[in-house]
Amino acid sequence: MIWRMFWDLAGERRKKPRLGRGAAKLKPGGASDAVLLLGSNIGHRVRIIRDAVKALSLEAHVRAISPLYASRPHGRSRQPWFLNLAVRIETPLSPWELLALSKRLETGAGRLPTGRWGPRRLDVDIILMGDTAVSEQGLIVPHESMRSRRFCLAPVADIAPEAVVPPGEETVEQLLASCEDPLEVMRLCL
Repeated sequence: MIWRMFWDLAGERRKKPRLGRGAAKLKPGGASDAVLLLGSNIGHRVRIIRDAVKALSLEAHVRAISPLYASRPHGRSRQPWFLNLAVRIETPLSPWELLALSKRLETGAGRLPTGRWGPRRLDVDIILMGDTAVSEQGLIVPHESMRSRRFCLAPVADIAPEAVVPPGEETVEQLLASCEDPLEVMRLCL
Protein backbone atom coordinates (compact mmCIF):
# COMPACT_ATOMS: atom_id res chain seq x y z
CA MET A 1 0.00 0.00 0.00
CA ILE A 2 2.74 2.47 0.97
CA TRP A 3 4.67 1.62 -2.18
CA ARG A 4 1.62 2.32 -4.32
CA MET A 5 1.33 5.82 -2.83
CA PHE A 6 4.88 6.60 -3.97
CA TRP A 7 4.27 5.23 -7.47
CA ASP A 8 0.95 7.04 -7.76
CA LEU A 9 2.87 10.27 -7.19
CA ALA A 10 5.38 9.36 -9.89
CA GLY A 11 2.59 8.81 -12.39
CA GLU A 12 0.81 12.10 -11.75
CA ARG A 13 1.12 14.65 -14.56
CA ARG A 14 0.54 18.34 -14.15
CA LYS A 15 -0.65 20.61 -16.95
CA LYS A 16 1.88 23.32 -16.11
CA PRO A 17 4.74 23.47 -13.62
CA ARG A 18 4.26 25.18 -10.28
CA LEU A 19 7.56 26.58 -9.11
CA GLY A 20 6.42 28.38 -5.96
CA ARG A 21 8.56 30.82 -3.95
CA GLY A 22 11.91 31.62 -5.47
CA ALA A 23 10.63 30.43 -8.83
CA ALA A 24 13.31 29.50 -11.32
CA LYS A 25 13.64 30.74 -14.84
CA LEU A 26 13.88 28.11 -17.52
CA LYS A 27 17.49 27.19 -18.16
CA PRO A 28 18.79 27.60 -21.68
CA GLY A 29 18.06 24.30 -23.39
CA GLY A 30 15.04 23.50 -21.20
CA ALA A 31 14.71 21.03 -18.36
CA SER A 32 17.40 18.86 -16.80
CA ASP A 33 17.23 15.31 -15.53
CA ALA A 34 18.16 15.15 -11.84
CA VAL A 35 18.29 12.49 -9.15
CA LEU A 36 17.65 13.31 -5.50
CA LEU A 37 18.11 11.06 -2.47
CA LEU A 38 15.58 11.51 0.32
CA GLY A 39 16.24 10.06 3.76
CA SER A 40 14.77 10.14 7.24
CA ASN A 41 15.61 8.46 10.53
CA ILE A 42 13.42 10.18 13.11
CA GLY A 43 9.69 10.73 13.38
CA HIS A 44 7.17 9.07 11.10
CA ARG A 45 9.81 8.32 8.46
CA VAL A 46 7.59 6.85 5.75
CA ARG A 47 5.06 9.68 6.05
CA ILE A 48 7.82 12.32 6.05
CA ILE A 49 9.38 10.89 2.89
CA ARG A 50 5.99 10.43 1.20
CA ASP A 51 5.03 14.02 1.95
CA ALA A 52 8.37 15.27 0.63
CA VAL A 53 7.90 13.35 -2.62
CA LYS A 54 4.42 14.80 -2.96
CA ALA A 55 5.73 18.35 -2.36
CA LEU A 56 8.55 17.72 -4.85
CA SER A 57 5.99 16.61 -7.46
CA LEU A 58 4.44 20.09 -7.26
CA GLU A 59 7.78 21.66 -8.16
CA ALA A 60 9.19 19.24 -10.76
CA HIS A 61 8.08 16.42 -13.02
CA VAL A 62 8.68 13.17 -11.11
CA ARG A 63 9.85 10.56 -13.62
CA ALA A 64 10.68 7.64 -11.29
CA ILE A 65 10.82 6.70 -7.63
CA SER A 66 13.02 3.91 -6.31
CA PRO A 67 11.93 1.32 -3.78
CA LEU A 68 12.38 2.25 -0.14
CA TYR A 69 15.62 1.13 1.54
CA ALA A 70 16.64 0.85 5.20
CA SER A 71 20.27 1.41 6.09
CA ARG A 72 22.56 1.69 9.06
CA PRO A 73 23.45 5.33 9.73
CA HIS A 74 26.79 6.52 8.38
CA GLY A 75 29.19 8.25 10.77
CA ARG A 76 27.24 8.08 14.03
CA SER A 77 26.02 4.58 14.77
CA ARG A 78 23.96 5.27 17.90
CA GLN A 79 20.85 6.48 16.14
CA PRO A 80 17.89 4.90 14.33
CA TRP A 81 18.35 3.37 10.89
CA PHE A 82 17.59 5.58 7.90
CA LEU A 83 14.89 5.03 5.33
CA ASN A 84 16.00 6.24 1.89
CA LEU A 85 14.67 6.42 -1.62
CA ALA A 86 15.79 8.09 -4.81
CA VAL A 87 13.60 10.27 -7.01
CA ARG A 88 14.38 11.01 -10.66
CA ILE A 89 12.93 14.32 -11.78
CA GLU A 90 12.85 16.59 -14.79
CA THR A 91 13.26 20.21 -13.79
CA PRO A 92 13.97 23.62 -15.29
CA LEU A 93 15.77 24.58 -12.07
CA SER A 94 19.48 25.33 -11.97
CA PRO A 95 21.62 23.34 -9.50
CA TRP A 96 21.51 26.24 -7.00
CA GLU A 97 17.74 26.57 -7.36
CA LEU A 98 17.33 22.82 -6.88
CA LEU A 99 19.45 23.08 -3.71
CA ALA A 100 17.14 25.85 -2.46
CA LEU A 101 14.13 23.62 -3.16
CA SER A 102 15.81 20.74 -1.28
CA LYS A 103 16.37 23.01 1.73
CA ARG A 104 12.73 24.16 1.62
CA LEU A 105 11.58 20.52 1.63
CA GLU A 106 13.81 19.78 4.64
CA THR A 107 12.59 22.85 6.52
CA GLY A 108 8.98 22.01 5.66
CA ALA A 109 9.47 18.58 7.23
CA GLY A 110 10.72 20.19 10.44
CA ARG A 111 14.42 19.47 10.05
CA LEU A 112 16.54 21.07 12.74
CA PRO A 113 20.34 21.43 12.79
CA THR A 114 21.81 18.22 14.27
CA GLY A 115 25.43 18.37 13.23
CA ARG A 116 27.24 16.23 10.71
CA TRP A 117 25.80 12.73 10.30
CA GLY A 118 23.22 13.36 13.02
CA PRO A 119 19.62 12.13 13.08
CA ARG A 120 17.23 14.05 10.87
CA ARG A 121 13.57 14.16 9.98
CA LEU A 122 14.39 14.72 6.32
CA ASP A 123 17.59 14.90 4.32
CA VAL A 124 17.39 15.78 0.61
CA ASP A 125 20.60 15.51 -1.39
CA ILE A 126 21.20 16.30 -5.06
CA ILE A 127 22.95 13.17 -6.31
CA LEU A 128 23.09 13.82 -10.05
CA MET A 129 21.96 16.54 -12.41
CA GLY A 130 22.40 15.22 -15.94
CA ASP A 131 26.01 15.62 -16.98
CA THR A 132 26.40 18.76 -14.86
CA ALA A 133 29.33 18.96 -12.47
CA VAL A 134 29.40 21.72 -9.84
CA SER A 135 32.12 22.15 -7.23
CA GLU A 136 31.50 25.34 -5.31
CA GLN A 137 31.27 26.35 -1.67
CA GLY A 138 27.92 24.97 -0.49
CA LEU A 139 27.13 22.81 -3.53
CA ILE A 140 28.85 19.79 -5.04
CA VAL A 141 27.17 17.84 -7.85
CA PRO A 142 27.44 14.90 -8.28
CA HIS A 143 27.18 14.38 -4.53
CA GLU A 144 30.72 14.13 -3.22
CA SER A 145 30.18 10.89 -1.26
CA MET A 146 27.84 9.00 -3.58
CA ARG A 147 30.59 6.76 -5.02
CA SER A 148 31.38 5.25 -1.63
CA ARG A 149 27.91 4.90 -0.09
CA ARG A 150 25.80 1.87 -0.85
CA PHE A 151 22.69 3.45 0.74
CA CYS A 152 22.90 6.10 -1.98
CA LEU A 153 23.96 3.97 -4.95
CA ALA A 154 21.40 1.17 -4.45
CA PRO A 155 18.23 3.29 -4.79
CA VAL A 156 19.77 5.45 -7.52
CA ALA A 157 20.71 2.30 -9.49
CA ASP A 158 17.05 1.25 -9.40
CA ILE A 159 15.91 4.36 -11.31
CA ALA A 160 19.02 5.50 -13.22
CA PRO A 161 21.42 2.55 -13.59
CA GLU A 162 22.76 3.83 -16.92
CA ALA A 163 23.41 7.38 -15.69
CA VAL A 164 27.04 8.34 -16.19
CA VAL A 165 28.56 9.99 -13.12
CA PRO A 166 30.72 12.98 -14.05
CA PRO A 167 33.60 13.32 -14.30
CA GLY A 168 34.41 10.08 -16.01
CA GLU A 169 32.55 7.33 -17.72
CA GLU A 170 31.36 5.06 -14.90
CA THR A 171 27.65 4.43 -14.60
CA VAL A 172 25.73 4.28 -11.34
CA GLU A 173 25.34 0.52 -11.87
CA GLN A 174 29.13 0.10 -12.24
CA LEU A 175 29.79 2.18 -9.13
CA LEU A 176 27.34 0.07 -7.13
CA ALA A 177 28.99 -3.16 -8.33
CA SER A 178 32.41 -1.93 -7.14
CA CYS A 179 31.22 -0.23 -3.92
CA GLU A 180 33.04 -1.50 -0.82
CA ASP A 181 30.79 0.19 1.77
CA PRO A 182 30.40 -2.30 4.65
CA LEU A 183 27.22 -0.75 6.08
CA GLU A 184 24.08 -2.85 5.77
CA VAL A 185 21.44 -1.69 3.29
CA MET A 186 18.13 -3.52 2.83
CA ARG A 187 15.54 -3.05 0.10
CA LEU A 188 12.11 -2.86 1.75
CA CYS A 189 9.73 -2.63 -1.19
CA LEU A 190 9.77 -4.34 -4.56
